[in-house]
Amino acid sequence: MIGLAGWSGAGKTTLVRTLIPALIERGLRVSTIKHAHDDFDIDVPGKDSYEHRAAGACEVLVASRNRYALVHEMHGAPEPSLPELLAHLCAVDLVLNEGFKHAPHPKLEVHRAANGKPWLFPGDAYVRGIIADVAPPHCTLPRVELDDIEAITDLVLRVAAPFPEPTPWRS
Repeated sequence: MIGLAGWSGAGKTTLVRTLIPALIERGLRVSTIKHAHDDFDIDVPGKDSYEHRAAGACEVLVASRNRYALVHEMHGAPEPSLPELLAHLCAVDLVLNEGFKHAPHPKLEVHRAANGKPWLFPGDAYVRGIIADVAPPHCTLPRVELDDIEAITDLVLRVAAPFPEPTPWRS
């Protein structure tokens, strides 16, 4: 697993969309985990699955021949940790996580100078490399340009680490 962390607008989602096919091209099976804002919703009012959840179901699993999705309502429970979430994924070669910038796991910082945001790496010992359009100040970490997908793919594969030990899922 490797995280891609940075401020909003740095290009993390665009990078993940580009990295996935590059990693697949190298023969890897890839999954992703995305940290979202508190009020995100993937369901649509009026659909049966939405109505099941609105009625109070703890979990709603929607399945078809092409995919399935599980929605788990937290009902006031604490937000699950990254290891808890990883325990729900099937076995793959690499998991890219987007967001989780304050979680303790190996990550690459995605930085775009135009955002005017501070760097994460000076205060985060888990940052293993930099993907940016400018050189960071006083940094000895490996750095690649935002648009150099081959170099980014190489860096991802070099710094990815085994999953953290899963902990039991809270209900």
